[in-house]
Amino acid sequence: MLRILGSTRRLCQGLTRRDFIHAGGIFGLGLGSLLQAQSASSGGKSSFGRAKSCILLFPYGSPPQHETFDPKPAAPPEVRGELKAIDTVVPGLQICELLPNIAKVMDRVTVVRSMCHPFPVHGVAYALTGIPNYDPALEVSPRDTRHWPFIGSCLDYILERQDPKDRPAVPRNLQLPWRMNSQNGGIASAGPFAAFLGPSYDPVVAKFEGEATRVLHKINRPRNQPADVRDPFAGIKPEGYFRIDGTELGEAMTIDRMDRRRSLLTQLDAARTNLDKQGQPLAFDRYRQMAYSFMTGATLREALDVRREPLKLREQYGLTLFGQGCLAARRVIEAGGKFVTVFWDEVGPINTDWDTHWDQFPRLKDWLLPGFDVAFAGLILDLEQRGMLDETLVVWMSEHGRSPRINSAAGRDHWSRVYSIALAGGGIKRGTVVGASDRLGGDVLSTPISPKDILATMYHLLGIDAEATVPDRLGRPMRIAGEGHVRHELI
Repeated sequence: MLRILGSTRRLCQGLTRRDFIHAGGIFGLGLGSLLQAQSASSGGKSSFGRAKSCILLFPYGSPPQHETFDPKPAAPPEVRGELKAIDTVVPGLQICELLPNIAKVMDRVTVVRSMCHPFPVHGVAYALTGIPNYDPALEVSPRDTRHWPFIGSCLDYILERQDPKDRPAVPRNLQLPWRMNSQNGGIASAGPFAAFLGPSYDPVVAKFEGEATRVLHKINRPRNQPADVRDPFAGIKPEGYFRIDGTELGEAMTIDRMDRRRSLLTQLDAARTNLDKQGQPLAFDRYRQMAYSFMTGATLREALDVRREPLKLREQYGLTLFGQGCLAARRVIEAGGKFVTVFWDEVGPINTDWDTHWDQFPRLKDWLLPGFDVAFAGLILDLEQRGMLDETLVVWMSEHGRSPRINSAAGRDHWSRVYSIALAGGGIKRGTVVGASDRLGGDVLSTPISPKDILATMYHLLGIDAEATVPDRLGRPMRIAGEGHVRHELI
């Protein structure tokens, strides 16, 4: 039977930005404690480090909770919307009718219906880092010095210090299908950056190479942007794949010739007088070392080339950019990757795809929900069939949710007072719902959970102490999960 876990506490109402500021004493762990296997507050040993890797799925713009994992069939029409609820394989658990494939795998998934925080903006950086406060200026300033490092960057930083000699064949921290928000004609958004850890710990970005098969009409677009856009998230040709610029040797560049160039660079480096006094690698050195490793080895290139998979399996994920991104993520994890982020990003005009301020239901019906349904279910089943699900943490989460009432433009607006996410594998409970929203899906009814709690739980399952700290630019210890705490209701 369906289990609904958690307390009966109300939503964290009345929170201000000051509430998120540390009062002191929270940064008690130094860098020496960073690699501890477990602290007293991290929870039971049985769950710590259960996940060997993580696939983070992030639909930028934020899906509506009502049309995904928290439908409200008894609510008024202006709240309920056009879509119905359907039963899943978990008795008593219903989700949106346009997620029939996901309904069949919900016995492998835990849904959180009580996510909440105070900032209803596109705060990707707030959701995916330990930063305690947020404002719109930070959203469009990826290199603002106030930012904190992305979860994948912290993981990369910590694991490198645990074993400095480890040189993985694939990046520990990989992002696809391109640099986030680089395809919408707008300003790049903050979020997946290493902040005070230094740019060499930014995610390695894999870029999609392929052709979209569908032209979508984007309404309410900025004046200088086209209405009709080829959107690969709605469909791609089977020839599409992913690659990292500069990792393929040109015809005139042999590995032997590259080795000679590398030897010359090593000799020049030996003559430098400004070497780091503490022996820490410089950012440029780390970039060059990674580039050389990826260029001289085929592991990463082959992992990103989803064309190597049978067409039948590719169709199981869906021939869309998000579906093939999920497949590429599985291939990278299988090749030894640690943390892969797949963004469902905007293409062309801003405020499109999951940012459904207007024209929501045609978009949800036409490509958003069908694409998500096939890709997410396909990933869960493929990981399970390969014996990888129990050691691979899969997280579907966004920066906020959407308003309970449909607006005058037939859409839903930003809403962070309550929303839903889904997790699976890697030590996560199966067939469970944690927390609840009220009858309209507008406020938390029980068990409020913050994005920082999800980060702390992800670190814990990946074998990183959620209480650990990393040094900021002044050497001060900053807690990697901010004020988040491991939520044992999920594990």
